[in-house]
This record gives sequence, C-alpha cells and structure tokens, in this order.
Amino acid sequence: MAETAKLPIIDLSSPDRMSTANSIRQACVDYGFFYLVNHGVEQQLLCKVFEESKKFFSLPLSEKMKLSRKRHRGYTPLYAENLDPLSSSKGDSKEGFYVGPVEADTAQTNLNQWPSQEILPSWRLTMESYHKKLMCAGKKLICLIALALNLDEDYFEKVGALDSPNGFLRLLHYPGELGCFDEEIYGASAHSDYGMITLLASDGVPGLQACVHTA
Repeated sequence: MAETAKLPIIDLSSPDRMSTANSIRQACVDYGFFYLVNHGVEQQLLCKVFEESKKFFSLPLSEKMKLSRKRHRGYTPLYAENLDPLSSSKGDSKEGFYVGPVEADTAQTNLNQWPSQEILPSWRLTMESYHKKLMCAGKKLICLIALALNLDEDYFEKVGALDSPNGFLRLLHYPGELGCFDEEIYGASAHSDYGMITLLASDGVPGLQACVHTA
C-alpha cells in the first residue's frame, strides 16, 4: 500500500506573504495539493452549506430534475458524468449541482438555476454567500500564487485573468455503495481539474484520494 502523504498547511492570513508564497510553491512542486486554513469562510456558513446541500439532494428525483443542468448550471443525476471513460463505461456514482457566477454581469447570473423558495427557503442566499466568500479567498490565493511564480502579486489581474471570473461552485453528493456491477464504479473517476485553482471543502467523510507522483 502506498504511503499516505502529509500535505502542507497554508495559512492564508499570515502577514508574511513571501514566506506563504514560497510555501505554496514548494507544496505545488512536491504534491500539487495543500490544506488551506484561515481562508475567510466561517465555519458556521460552511456547516450551513452542507446542511442545505443535504436537503437538496434528499429531494425526490423528479423535483431535482426540474433543475436539470443547462449551460453548466443546475442538477446532474447519478452517472450523468464520466470523468474517465477508459476506466468505467457506466459513469460516476455522484450527483452534482452547479452554481455559476453570482456577482458578474446579469447575463451570467441569470443563467443560474435555484430550487423553489417554498421548498428550500434559505438555499439560494446560503449558496450565494458561500460563492462570494470562495471568490474572495480564491483571489487572495491567486495573488500569492503570482508571488510564488516570481511575478507581481497583481500580475493575473493586470493581464485580465480576473476580469469577470467564471468561478463555479459545485455541490457533490456521493451515495456510497449502490449494489453489484460488472465493473468497478467510482464516485469520481481519476481526473485533473480544469480552471485556474480548485478549492475543495469536505464534511470529514473520508474517500478523496490525490495521486502524487514523485521522482
């Protein structure tokens, strides 16, 4: 069995920005992953997000399918996505919900789909608040990544990489064991994420595996 890597911890609130940037650089060189602490997302809000997410995924399938994904916003049912078709033909054993930009231009924000307030009255407000907090943390992290690359910390802003950023919030639900199949079923097959950075929050249930290649 492969040895479990102990990932570095990056403190986003540290006043020593160059030291933090250097730690990020080393973490990316050695692992490609790290834990982020003091990121500005309050624990109370994070708990609320998981609570509201659980409420949505507990709804009947017919209700969830009313928000079926369009333009990368909305609900994706079990097996609708397959991140690695070479390893599995059935698709990934997960449900998802996509929320796009909430602070961008009206054309972008209007593409978002939301559960009925009659069914989930706090859902939209919770997810919009969470999305805004994540975007703020992401921008801080991107500035530190620029420093880690020996660039000006506002480099990505100056080249337009942060103009109307298309940050997406993805809520995921993994139902666990679903019975016997002819092939192995993955919650999320092996993949590399797209986009600039991924901030991933977990409710503490184990299962995520990161493949670290070492020389």
